[in-house]
Amino acid sequence: MIPDLGKYAFAVLTSYGLSLGLLFALVGVSVARARRVKAELAKIEQRLKLHG
Repeated sequence: MIPDLGKYAFAVLTSYGLSLGLLFALVGVSVARARRVKAELAKIEQRLKLHG
């Protein structure tokens, strides 16, 4: 079921690898940013509870 890529195998597989790597990087950056924002919002909410 694996297609024969012939002389383009290296280019195609490299492109797939880079695309997957970039997708994983974007997901990782998004998750990290979400965690930072969530922590910052928790700090703000805690300050508002203490002062208000």
